[in-house]
Amino acid sequence: MWRAKVTLKGQVTIPKAVRAALSIHDGDAVLFAIEGDRAVLRPLKKKPLRGLYGALPATRPYPGLEAIRREVRQKRAERFEKGNHR
Repeated sequence: MWRAKVTLKGQVTIPKAVRAALSIHDGDAVLFAIEGDRAVLRPLKKKPLRGLYGALPATRPYPGLEAIRREVRQKRAERFEKGNHR
């Protein structure tokens, strides 16, 4: 077991041995869960986007990169004209 102090802002430094054992690195996200009177910390590993390829069925054939870029530009222009800049 390892011990750490909670700061005034509610922050805790994860001990080096725990980070090493769980392969937690700078920029990684962690998930906290409450189980009874315990808090459980679990690392959330980033997965490359290519791992999602084929996860959903295609709704239309792949038109090619340039066609996709044109469609994205068109949709963004439509949103901009409507005042939705996101």
